[in-house]
Amino acid sequence: MKIAIAQIAPVFLDRGRTIAKAAASVRDAAAKHAALACFGETLIPAYPFWLSRTDGARFDAADQKELHARYLDQAVNIERGDLDPLREAARAGNIAVVVGIAERPDNRGQTIYCSRVFINARGEVASVHRKLMPTYEERLAWGIGDGAGLITHRLGEFTLGALNCWENWMPLARAALYAQGEDLHVALWPGCRRLTGDITRFIARESRSYVVSASVLLREQDIPPDFPDRSRCCPTAGEHIYDGGSCIAAPDGSWLVEPVVNREEIIYADIDHALVRRERQNFDPSGHYARPDILRLIVDRRRQATAEFIDG
Repeated sequence: MKIAIAQIAPVFLDRGRTIAKAAASVRDAAAKHAALACFGETLIPAYPFWLSRTDGARFDAADQKELHARYLDQAVNIERGDLDPLREAARAGNIAVVVGIAERPDNRGQTIYCSRVFINARGEVASVHRKLMPTYEERLAWGIGDGAGLITHRLGEFTLGALNCWENWMPLARAALYAQGEDLHVALWPGCRRLTGDITRFIARESRSYVVSASVLLREQDIPPDFPDRSRCCPTAGEHIYDGGSCIAAPDGSWLVEPVVNREEIIYADIDHALVRRERQNFDPSGHYARPDILRLIVDRRRQATAEFIDG
């Protein structure tokens, strides 16, 4: 089966144009007969990189309020149909899509979630997983997610699961996917070889699965001239704020595609389920090497709600 990673830059904080760019990448991947196209964390409309460069934790700061309001305005509302162009590209190309979005749900007011969306080859949004714990300064931009999206999906012979960024370091989050038979793992990243270089191969060896690390690229020239405090956010001309680092590891931990950096590219690879079966011969994390009589994991997959209304 052929798979693709679209390591692209967003049209920064422009939801519509970024979705159109992602849809074009899906069409390109479908034309090359890929069964899956993967994108990085919060590609749409962008990762909030400004938090670490503008002293984002200052309380009640007018500039941070302005930046958040702009981010909120361009966040993705799935219920409204924002992802329809991407869904149509998936349906027309008979290709599944994993994409990272800054999600603004209908029923959650003014809070954004770092979400992973799985769109199946029929163009349906099959699941949305909200990041369980935003990392460090990300908590200033995103709400805390829940377990509702900790599910897997069939894709040909494979069982696919996906996590956002440092969720991939959470042993129990990985275990929740392993327990559902995952053997094709997609890790979504904002884009940095330093993040993807070690963990991609580690998860592959731990899970005896193919692991796809999909990253975003973000460069100084991608930040528009009217972005508030641009000079402080981007002091160095030509800087790669996030250098990519997309890569793919095989179930034995070897590189199928080593980290790709500093360029936009659709990366392709052929994967073979037989290699999963061979590597599971001596270690299967959710099969013969599991000990559910001793070690058990309880996963609450209910979608969190602010209130539960009981009407007579």
